[in-house]
Amino acid sequence: MNRKGCPEEYPITLMINGFEIAVFQLTKYNLEDWTYGYLFSEGFIQDASDIGSIVVNEEVGSISVSLHSDFDEEQVFSKKKHYTAGCGRGVTFFSMTDVKNFEKITADQTYTLSYLLKKRSEFAQNSSLYLETGGMHGACIVKEDGTMEIREDIGRHNAVDKIIGFCLRNRLQPERLILLTTGRVSYEMLSKAAKFGFPVIASRTAATKQAVQLAKYLNIEVIGYLRGKMAMIYTRAGRVEDDVTPDPAFERVFEGGN
Repeated sequence: MNRKGCPEEYPITLMINGFEIAVFQLTKYNLEDWTYGYLFSEGFIQDASDIGSIVVNEEVGSISVSLHSDFDEEQVFSKKKHYTAGCGRGVTFFSMTDVKNFEKITADQTYTLSYLLKKRSEFAQNSSLYLETGGMHGACIVKEDGTMEIREDIGRHNAVDKIIGFCLRNRLQPERLILLTTGRVSYEMLSKAAKFGFPVIASRTAATKQAVQLAKYLNIEVIGYLRGKMAMIYTRAGRVEDDVTPDPAFERVFEGGN
């Protein structure tokens, strides 16, 4: 019998300008990337240059961030908190009204479904923490030249924040990037992808109805159940060409998704 190690998670306290934001359950890898991605996703920063310094102390379980400017604590924490359906008690401060004000995606890069399936397979083969322990989520960007960058965490939304943080720190533009994830594409996951500007998001599992509706509104291509020779194309933004022979045992186009 093959035995894997247990996936790990730790409580990490996030402090901004000396103010405690929350305690998060995180996997202790790429914590600076997570910090950039989380602060961007939640609206604390607009760009990597808004951060003056980050001090990660794994021993005590803390991340201390210094922003170049103050943030309005009362405005941020007076907003109604929306507890998401993600792993753990993830919180998004974005209402549907907020998200619908995001810029609609206009990127015109196209891909074949077979290419996405190939990259999904490479993603799985190179997810080292998942291969070592199981029970881990991952997020991955595919760059225009086909190279990939992978981030993993116990929480699917944490993994996406980590990959967004990597993009911010390296000043990558979203127009020619694909976001792959192992987790369900729910409303908050789609919100994170939309805020950064990813034109294509694909997952090995499902997308929720609310996420699909939002993706259609923002012109984002969403593909689910991306595995083997299967895929479910939820939206029709014109960025993915279906060149794969259908698996007769799998309904590949989401009913009502056109």
